[in-house]
Amino acid sequence: MNEIIKEISARIEAVEKQSRRANVGTIISLADGVARLNGLSEVMYNEMVDFGGGVIGIALNLGADEVGCILLGDTSGVKEGGEAHTTGKLLSVPVGKGLLGRVVDALGRPLDGKGEISASDYYPVEKIAPGILPRKSVNQPLQTGILEVDAMLPIGRGQRELIIGDRCTGKTSIALDAIINQARINDAHAGDAEYRPVYSIYVAIGQKNSNIARTIQLLEKQGAMKYTIIVAASAAENAANLYIAPYSGCAMGEYFMYRGRDVLIVYDDLSKHAIAYRTLSLLLERSPGREAYPGDVFYLHSRLLERAARMNEENGNGSLTALPIIETQQGDVSAYIPTNVISITDGQIFLETDLFNKGVRPAISVGISVSRVGSSAQIKAFKQVAATLKGEYAQYKELAAFAQFGSDLDARTKSIIDKGDRLAEIMKQTNNNPMSVEIEIALLWALKNGFFADVEVSRVSDAKASLESYLRARGAEVLKKIVERKAFDDELDAEMKAVCAEWRKTFA
Repeated sequence: MNEIIKEISARIEAVEKQSRRANVGTIISLADGVARLNGLSEVMYNEMVDFGGGVIGIALNLGADEVGCILLGDTSGVKEGGEAHTTGKLLSVPVGKGLLGRVVDALGRPLDGKGEISASDYYPVEKIAPGILPRKSVNQPLQTGILEVDAMLPIGRGQRELIIGDRCTGKTSIALDAIINQARINDAHAGDAEYRPVYSIYVAIGQKNSNIARTIQLLEKQGAMKYTIIVAASAAENAANLYIAPYSGCAMGEYFMYRGRDVLIVYDDLSKHAIAYRTLSLLLERSPGREAYPGDVFYLHSRLLERAARMNEENGNGSLTALPIIETQQGDVSAYIPTNVISITDGQIFLETDLFNKGVRPAISVGISVSRVGSSAQIKAFKQVAATLKGEYAQYKELAAFAQFGSDLDARTKSIIDKGDRLAEIMKQTNNNPMSVEIEIALLWALKNGFFADVEVSRVSDAKASLESYLRARGAEVLKKIVERKAFDDELDAEMKAVCAEWRKTFA
């Protein structure tokens, strides 16, 4: 008996006597990735809540009697009546160069089967956007490699340029071409110690897994994946993952920005992001407003897109350029979500279904599209050859629409339409084929100076390809001078004329 008592006493002594304080709640309801709990009296807004089994929740609704949390990741192991406890931490994701070339989920966990991610740090998903004073005006170009965009709708580093249009009009293609072009420019400047590479982040929100897989394959094939991070929240995942994914991608880009790097981020697309937030809000029993969206849906995107900026020297001198994508219905840009995002961004590239169906690629409607700050970042050589293009193109579209109803046209109208026809052909460009900036400038210079004037409209595309090949083969010195000088002078004009004149002799 004494031995038993001694053993019991020894075990009691071995028990940890230090008390622990824990804020624990009980799950009272669970539906579609949203849990309601009571007992979490000291939880913070946006605080991580541990549900056990590797499942993390975010506290979004702080009520007097209960707390509403959205669940991230696989929630199959979470049950009603279970417990969850606060962590005292805000949601953070891994950041750093270790993520480049990787495919991750909304929490920064690997999805590509390439092992664990060697993250240099962790960064909060939600962060207040930089204010007015730390910012710098947009004055450096971000070349997309798409002639129509770079010439008429230029984008600068730190800009927010919306890509908007109906389904299947080429919105994603424009964004991916921009990513591919950054990779090509990075490769071209490999070994240049003074060059700052542009890293890219592609956030897939609510897309089919097959589409995400095709995007990954394309970027790998084009050699762009090594400079790119893909944050994937597919349509198969719950609304919480779709909601948090763009903020996670933004955090990864923001980390680079504050460390003097340049980043391009694509949100594809924010229409599905808004729908995911509406789903969560309705499940959290928030009051619905217009189209059942909650009242703070504008704040949803403004606090995301305002984090894109060009920072001054005291704050890292980096930049985060955002290309959000919005899908419209029947071309209606006046709908609720499109108008919200248009008001937040610095311009929009509108893609028109009719143009796409006619075979015009990219199907950009120049009349509606605008870039409000990008012209400040456009190099002088581009301004010299493209300053009046947008107005001329818009005028051509208007006259061409009326000209189809009549046969008698005056000489001036015929001249505008003839030039516009050739400009329209020059602007056509296939997917995954971005141009270098010097080639873009050279093509527009040749058009402006009449070297396409006597080429039949049906052969303009062939002439464009011919001139591009000729410039690469025999006009390399001229192209080099365009890059170095960034402006045309009398000497460079004369050299361009000589090269283009020689080319015309070869192109019959």
